[in-house]
Amino acid sequence: MATMVEFLQDYGVDIRSNGQRRWPNEVKARIVAESLMPGATVNDVASRYGLRPNHLSEWRGWAREGRLVLPALDCDALCFAQMVLPSDTGSGSSGLVPAVSAKPAALGASPRDTIEIAVGQITIRLCCETSSARIAAIVQAIGPSS
Repeated sequence: MATMVEFLQDYGVDIRSNGQRRWPNEVKARIVAESLMPGATVNDVASRYGLRPNHLSEWRGWAREGRLVLPALDCDALCFAQMVLPSDTGSGSSGLVPAVSAKPAALGASPRDTIEIAVGQITIRLCCETSSARIAAIVQAIGPSS
């Protein structure tokens, strides 16, 4: 059976001669994601990786702040998030986008039929039919905003 040091080195953790560990962001993100699974506790996950619970809690805070990008969940369950648009329509609507909408006409698509990802002064526009997996991959590639 592998020792904890061998186990961590297989994950890509750099363990120095004085015992200090340098955790790659990808490993931190996987551990944080594991700690967010239903039924998981910070103490249990931290002890599994030889971490102090306060380190894992700090990494979880980084994820909440967007400084650590978590991997996509490997589950078949559907996940929904509410999307809010700027209320510049003047129609008195709440700005909420319905979960299901009609497919846009291919050539007559309006600006509301696009998905925009804005990072600084760069805006990425995607067709509204872009898959959620593709959008997640783009957001993960961009990384956390500073």
